[in-house]
Amino acid sequence: MSHPPRQAMIGITGRSGSGKTHLIGRLLPLLRARGLGVSTIKHTHHDIDLDRPGKDSWLHRNAGAGEVMLATPGRWVLQHECPDAPPALAMLLSRMQRTDLVVVEGFHATVPACIEVYRPDAGKEPLFVRNNNIIAVATDRMDAPGLPPHLPVLDLADTQTIAEFALRHAVHMQVA
Repeated sequence: MSHPPRQAMIGITGRSGSGKTHLIGRLLPLLRARGLGVSTIKHTHHDIDLDRPGKDSWLHRNAGAGEVMLATPGRWVLQHECPDAPPALAMLLSRMQRTDLVVVEGFHATVPACIEVYRPDAGKEPLFVRNNNIIAVATDRMDAPGLPPHLPVLDLADTQTIAEFALRHAVHMQVA
């Protein structure tokens, strides 16, 4: 199957504990209700392992397989070992089936257009002060001092408005 060379995406970024995952969990049903196909990529700095010692896929991987695919009647997962460097966003996108929109959580340095989830009361520096790919800020404190005057500020509780903004501003990224 041939895929178009570009994929629409929007990033949801923010400091740890800001509510990125919660926002995405609210956005997905709204986007799906519009008839859109939506996929997600979640970046984490934590090492995870989907396998359990002693399971067949764990044995395959630990015996030296560079990739192990686990297939069940309802889903499949591909585990790819990448000991030399973390995976690039474009490479990850190239492994995914094309869809209407990919929502990316994290990868704030490489997603061309991100909505930052920012909670001023958390006391953490916002990303919008250092990252020029932040195109809007979704916050729980619309009246907070220090919000960027040059960016749209969205009410974090207004999921519908955030979904509409995300769709209007999704970018098409070249996929390898």
